[in-house]
Amino acid sequence: MSQKLVLAIDAMGGDAAPAMPVAGCDLASERFPFVEFLLFGDEAALAPLVAKSKYLGARARIVHTPDVVSGDMKPSVALRAGRKSSMRLAIDAVKDGLSAGVVSAGNTGALMAMAKIGLRMLPGIDRPAIASFFPTSRGESVMLDLGANVECDANNLVQFALMGEVFARHVLGLPNPSVGLLNVGSEDMKGHEELRAAAAILRDTHLPIRFHGFVEGDDVPAGTVDVVVTDGFTGNVALKIAEGTAKLYSGFLKGAFASSFLAKIGYVFAKSALAKVRLRTDPRRYNGAMFVGVNGIVVKSHGGTDALGFANAVGVAIDMVTHGFNDKIKAELAHIGTPVEPPAQAAAAAG
Repeated sequence: MSQKLVLAIDAMGGDAAPAMPVAGCDLASERFPFVEFLLFGDEAALAPLVAKSKYLGARARIVHTPDVVSGDMKPSVALRAGRKSSMRLAIDAVKDGLSAGVVSAGNTGALMAMAKIGLRMLPGIDRPAIASFFPTSRGESVMLDLGANVECDANNLVQFALMGEVFARHVLGLPNPSVGLLNVGSEDMKGHEELRAAAAILRDTHLPIRFHGFVEGDDVPAGTVDVVVTDGFTGNVALKIAEGTAKLYSGFLKGAFASSFLAKIGYVFAKSALAKVRLRTDPRRYNGAMFVGVNGIVVKSHGGTDALGFANAVGVAIDMVTHGFNDKIKAELAHIGTPVEPPAQAAAAAG
């Protein structure tokens, strides 16, 4: 890609900010030489870091901001008190057309609230969802919502399914991705009313989605479907369990190979194979959750990641911009029309 692309960075967000976001942007600058960065934050802290960077210096402009949204600040407080914060002004840069997208490792709730207020929602979308990649035995899948909405109605779930399908098709390059609703069983009568109603919409209406049906928790790592749709409560629990399990098994492996002299010799022979497994399951590779549904590109990096993880979050934002993700969502919604209703509800309304 030869055309210049500008991204806004909340350089004060994250556990190790501002050093980590700056280092991440430096790595991203090597991988994406066509990208320029607007770094929002404390200029006195940022300037020395940018000056010492290897690639970032000529491609970054620092925008001084007096305030920072702390990790424990409530979204309502952040909206009132954070209007001059690095997070809010980075989002405003997208709203004002100065940047194609924003990346932050800061407070998730505050970032979502500011994005909804500052950028508004896409036409036809009621609520945003947090979406991210999951490694599976078949490759990668997309899962949403991962925490933005604790409770969802049937229309919310259908909208998530549509946005996830568009993402899988245009960003992951899957020509006809399959979509499943996460449930406690695969039978039609399982799950709460909203979940069954969403299934009815996806199964029986004209939506251009290859609906697989209900999937269970073990279907997620198996890669049974390309897009897993759920409410934010369930999705966030599933995400944290997956991350914790990965760390648990990593600790088990380290302990096992350090348990004896023979085990240490075995590690020497298995080192290259283990490196492949480590690379495949490294959470930094999948860092960068997308706020789909807001009228602008917003990517949330894990607050505790390192420079490599943040660089990958920047890469997610670049992918969403270059693939015109939001424009494709708008086109899909314009084509099918909104809102959508379960067939039984639509018939009742017509009667």
